[in-house]
Amino acid sequence: MSWFALALVLVAALLHAAWNVAAKKAGGNRHFVLMGALLIVVLWAPLGLWLGWRELPRWGLTEWALIVASGLTHLVYFNVLLKGYRESDLTVVYPVARGTGPLLSSVGAMLLLSEWPSLVGLAGLAGIVGGIWLIAGGPALWQKAHDPAQRARVRAGLGWGALTGVLIAGYTLIDGYAVKVVLISPILVDYFGNLARIPFMIPSTLKDWAGFRAAWATLWHYALLMAVISPLAYVLVLYAAQRAPLSHVAPAREVSMLFAALIGGRMLGETDRGWRVAGAALMAAGVIALAIG
Repeated sequence: MSWFALALVLVAALLHAAWNVAAKKAGGNRHFVLMGALLIVVLWAPLGLWLGWRELPRWGLTEWALIVASGLTHLVYFNVLLKGYRESDLTVVYPVARGTGPLLSSVGAMLLLSEWPSLVGLAGLAGIVGGIWLIAGGPALWQKAHDPAQRARVRAGLGWGALTGVLIAGYTLIDGYAVKVVLISPILVDYFGNLARIPFMIPSTLKDWAGFRAAWATLWHYALLMAVISPLAYVLVLYAAQRAPLSHVAPAREVSMLFAALIGGRMLGETDRGWRVAGAALMAAGVIALAIG
C-alpha cells in the first residue's frame, strides 16, 4: 500500500470513528437511518448530480445492479449497527464489527480479486485484528461475560457486532468491485447507493410518521453530522481502494478503533484504558506492516 493511500485510510478512519460515536450517543433507530440518508441526498447533491450527469448515460445493468446491491447492503448494515449500539456498548459492538469485517473482506479479496498479501501483510492483518480485541477489553471482555449483570449485554454486543462485520465485508467487496473492476466513481457509488436505499425505508416511516417527526426534532443534529462526514469517510476509503489492494485497505481501516477508543473513552465514559493502549500499539504495528507489505 502506498503512503498516499494509507493517508486516505487514516483520515477516513478518524471520520468514521467520529460519526460512530455520534450515532451511539444518538441511540437512533430506523428513523435515524432515513434522516441521515435524506440529508446526504441534499448536502451531497451538487457533487453527486454533477458527476452523475456525465456518467449515468453510460451505465448499464451491471452498474445499476451494483449500486442497488450496495445501497441495500448498507441499509441493513446501518440498522444492524444501530441495533447493536442500543443493546450493548460501543467498545463491544464496534471492535467486533471492525474485526470481523476485514477478516472476511480480505479473504474475499484474495478469492475474488486475486489479491494475495505477503507474509508481512498477513502479519499486519493479524496485528490489527489482535489490537482490536485488546481495545475491546482483551481478557476483561470475557470476564464481563461471566458477570450476570453484564452477560446478556456483552453477548448481544458480540452477536450484533459480528453480524455488522459480515455486512461490512459484503459492502466492501461490492463497492471494491464497483470502483476497481467496473470503474464507477467512488462518489457515485456512495451517493446513488444512498439514494437507492431511501425508497425501501419510506413505507415503514409513513406507518410511524409521528415517531419520525419526534426523532427528527431530537436527533437532527446527530443525523446532520453523520450526513456530512460519513460519505466523506467512505469515499476516501474507495479512492484508496483504487490505488491499493482491497485486502490491504480493508484491514487498515480498522485503525479507526484507536480513534473510537480515545474519543469514546472520553465522551462516553468507557474504561479499560490499559488494554486500549496495548491494542493501539499492536494496531499501529499492524498498519505499518500492511503499508510495507
